[in-house]
Amino acid sequence: MKILSYNPGHDGAFAYIENGRLVFSIEAEKSSKYRHSSLSIPDTFDALAELHDIPDVLCKGGWWPGDSPQGGEKVAEYRGSDHGQMIVSKKQLLGKTIDFFSSSHERSHLLCAFGMSSLAKGTPCYALLWEGVIGAFYEIDPELNVTKVADVMPEPGHRYAMLYALADPTFDKSTAEFSRLSDAGKLMALASFSKRSQPTAEEEAIMSFLLQDCEHLKPRDCEAFKGSRHYNVGVEDPEFCNFAGIFSNRLFDRFHRFAEMSLKRGMPLLIVGGCGLNCDWNTKWKDSGLFSDVFVPPVANDSGSAIGTAIDAQFHFTGDPKIKWDVYSGLQFIFDEPVDSSLFDEWEASNATVAAMLAGDLILGWVSGRYEIGPRALGNRSILAAPFNASTRERLNIIKQREQFRPIAPVCLEEEAKKWFGCSQPSPFMLYTYQATTDVLAAVTHVNGTARIQTVSTVSNLTLFELLTAFKEQTGYGVLCNTSLNFKSKGFINKMSDMSAYTLQHELDGFVVEGRVYMLKSSVAYQNYSRSHR
Repeated sequence: MKILSYNPGHDGAFAYIENGRLVFSIEAEKSSKYRHSSLSIPDTFDALAELHDIPDVLCKGGWWPGDSPQGGEKVAEYRGSDHGQMIVSKKQLLGKTIDFFSSSHERSHLLCAFGMSSLAKGTPCYALLWEGVIGAFYEIDPELNVTKVADVMPEPGHRYAMLYALADPTFDKSTAEFSRLSDAGKLMALASFSKRSQPTAEEEAIMSFLLQDCEHLKPRDCEAFKGSRHYNVGVEDPEFCNFAGIFSNRLFDRFHRFAEMSLKRGMPLLIVGGCGLNCDWNTKWKDSGLFSDVFVPPVANDSGSAIGTAIDAQFHFTGDPKIKWDVYSGLQFIFDEPVDSSLFDEWEASNATVAAMLAGDLILGWVSGRYEIGPRALGNRSILAAPFNASTRERLNIIKQREQFRPIAPVCLEEEAKKWFGCSQPSPFMLYTYQATTDVLAAVTHVNGTARIQTVSTVSNLTLFELLTAFKEQTGYGVLCNTSLNFKSKGFINKMSDMSAYTLQHELDGFVVEGRVYMLKSSVAYQNYSRSHR
């Protein structure tokens, strides 16, 4: 069965499943479009270009009723976890009568997590969906009937990001209806700077306000705390950083206490929704001892919604909720223009050459194969650098045009993960934190001694494995800095013109595309390296 699915709105994407295998997932923000973009007409043509036949089923994910254009086919809404709420009809596509399928956004998250997990069909489990709006636990039985156990608290992702907004003087809280989508990740980074565990009376009042059970909190409601020590104090204020850690723990504890009191021990847990990208919380769930296993898909946020709806359709029509998938299921890199030889030197490509450049403290863009699905760069659209010096992290944050408190993640040979990070199992999607066992890897070790590690093997990413192996041969460490290759507030770079422009504008030393090495002639670091290696 051939299933084409799309989530047209926020974090828009197309996904295509054929005979139980994810063939591609095309996300609207990729190829240097703005983060969290809706689907566009060019995205539609990109999806059609990847198809070899007319699909048997066309799926549309559910969304808020007021956010969809009037007219056209009836579609599901945002909420609803029961399979009885799905919509099935017939539709004409390119002269062929096909099935049309729609189910809720809520259900798309849950089916995405189950379908992509290693759990066999018929395995009972729990699911935690926590995102900007929903914060709930579910029980999934052997027939894949989904029962909501409880709404634990509303808007966990939104409430989490609102604390950052409260302290940020650049955010106009007087008019905003919702928190900024980028702030939750920033607060996660700041929480690691916390050195205090006990809140003040004032902080207790703020937490009670943010975690209250009401349908929606608006940022302008924060103006009730204008006299607070933390209001507009600046996000890097040390006492606010202390509070960030306290609040992060308090929000997690709300869900943990519920799970401890209300869920049966020893069942698997699926985690999905934007809060599933919080590596600290994922690690706490994994270490809690409440569950036999924990799985978080690399598309935990809305980028996986189209995949989830396609899985739901496959289950409806075939009875099978499981798919085979690869995290590198985006589009191939586009060679839209040649590299300007007056600006770049081309080197003969080899892993040894690239490893030597990285060991010589050059910072390089790295492009290989299809881009990663989900928001994390996993070695196909990355910026790579040596992991040893704190100054490298500082330079990377300048290149990325982001705050200096943001950490840089390590990518590590799977066989070395336990030695350097105490990680004894594969962690291929950068979704958990581990404690660094050495102070040598300063560029990839956060202020609290943790690292958001990605492990690499010959199976998960052979090209990156071979580069890491070459780097280990030269330095003794199979570890590199890995951060996403993107313009600020945009998705991964996916064409040569953007790659060249980014290198010039952001002062990378060069880039590697499908094994071809291009070095920026005006880079001082490259000039110094070139003199000693030509």
